[in-house]
Amino acid sequence: MKRVAILMGSERDLPVMEKACTVLKELSIPFDVHVLSAHRTPSQTATFARDAAKNGYAVLIAGAGMAAHLGGVLASHTLLPVIAVPLSATLGGMDALLSCVQMPTGIPVATVAIDGSANAALLAAQILALSNEQLAKQLAKRRKQGEEIAMDTNERIKRSFTL
Repeated sequence: MKRVAILMGSERDLPVMEKACTVLKELSIPFDVHVLSAHRTPSQTATFARDAAKNGYAVLIAGAGMAAHLGGVLASHTLLPVIAVPLSATLGGMDALLSCVQMPTGIPVATVAIDGSANAALLAAQILALSNEQLAKQLAKRRKQGEEIAMDTNERIKRSFTL
């Protein structure tokens, strides 16, 4: 199976991005974690993105606070899918969200919720599942389990408020 790269702008981003690592581990998807900055290490970031496909990556997940340019910079140097995770470093993450979604035509970046790295990992898994039937079945099972938990919660709460 191809790998997923999880990239973050600095170590401060790790607490949020660890949730993506947890999901990928649960699904047995190989991944690597890197700290590369769109601003502090621009040439290394560009080189990583340009070489990502030949280095066995299929999807890149980028999480960076403040200016949140990491996803866009990566996308400008690769044709691989890039998933941005806007982080709540400032302004509740709204600045990062807008930075991630306002990409110019031709340089798409998929964007999940603020601090939503778990969903970024699940989206990466869905992309990989397009060519991996076993992974698709795992995701379907996980989705079914989520449905069952929601319905159990519904019943428990309904019973607690029924006369």
